[in-house]
Amino acid sequence: MAGGASEALRGRTGVFVSICALSFLVNFGRISFAPLVDVFIRSGVSPATAGLAATAVWVGSALTRLPTGYLLTFVERHRVIVGMGVFLTAAAAFTALSPDIWFTIGGAFLIGLATGVFFIAANPLVSELYPERVGMAVSLRGMSSQIAAVTAPFLVALAIVLGSWRYGFWGLTVLAAFVTVVFALAVRRAELPTAGVDDRDLFGAIRDQQQLILTGILFVGVAGFVWQGVFNFYVTYLGTQGLSAGVASSLLTVTFAAGVPSFLVAGRLADRVPYLTLLCGILTGFVVCLFALTLVEGLLAIALVSITLGFVVHGLFPIADAYLLETLPDENRSSAYSGFSATMMLMQAPGSVAVGALAQAGVTYTAVFRAYAVVVALLTLCLALAARRGRLPTGG
Repeated sequence: MAGGASEALRGRTGVFVSICALSFLVNFGRISFAPLVDVFIRSGVSPATAGLAATAVWVGSALTRLPTGYLLTFVERHRVIVGMGVFLTAAAAFTALSPDIWFTIGGAFLIGLATGVFFIAANPLVSELYPERVGMAVSLRGMSSQIAAVTAPFLVALAIVLGSWRYGFWGLTVLAAFVTVVFALAVRRAELPTAGVDDRDLFGAIRDQQQLILTGILFVGVAGFVWQGVFNFYVTYLGTQGLSAGVASSLLTVTFAAGVPSFLVAGRLADRVPYLTLLCGILTGFVVCLFALTLVEGLLAIALVSITLGFVVHGLFPIADAYLLETLPDENRSSAYSGFSATMMLMQAPGSVAVGALAQAGVTYTAVFRAYAVVVALLTLCLALAARRGRLPTGG
């Protein structure tokens, strides 16, 4: 009996590790367009069009989430993930071959489509692989994504030095194909959870869990929209503050790097501290850091704010995911989560193109970021008051 349990655990570990590897790759595909925004602008592309390249990947990521939720009502999760890996491989190759900015935007959109499928299929599966440690399991999967976010600016810069930014997408093509095969082999050896077998009514689940879904959207959607605009124009904004492109790119990397330990800390806290307390605290910290970014001067001060900002904001996403995935019942989990995730991503997606359009209209980045901080502050106050009065699902 013990030997069988140990073998089952090892089988699930193989699936979990390969999911983490895929998580790295899909987020590399998404984040790679952020450091390319400034590259495109310097090559003569308008800020709004350059921002559209970054927005397209997030729009694509949003659009497939609800359809994937429906697909999962009759197709097993691991089969959907394998199909996603094949599609990601093809989308990365298309992007690497794109002849101009509009084909690049199309490639970004296709990569985004693949990532949306992945997160809807993988996140519920991860939460069910280790039901006693949902917070840590979701956070480790998220940390894999964050490591990709950290390395993406460096790898994009390295690809440019080697001759073309396209080399990064050729690398993604090869690795996506390889890891997809590894995942498929791991699944064959594992005994997968069956918690979602009764999840067969997409819209019924969304209707039944609408209060929890709306709460998650309010916590993540607006802040995600703001963060999209901030990090996609981080290098450009710091350039207006007198920093060179190289230094600004390094600070973007530092900002993402601060998110790696944030996922570990978030995972531990999510299994110990009430979710609503954590979420309100993170949004408050995000507001303070965003205001501070627009006020500080000098490389050291900007670096310290960047580190703190990265650490704070990246805790939002794994805790919100754990909040939803642990609170949702088995029979609603994938379907209701897809409704939350699709809406949340559609809210986030225009963040970068909005900043680009405002900048092109003559609004300073400082003014945009401060206005965003005020909006998030007001939302946080409303959510904290609602939580205090017991009007939000507590989770857990």
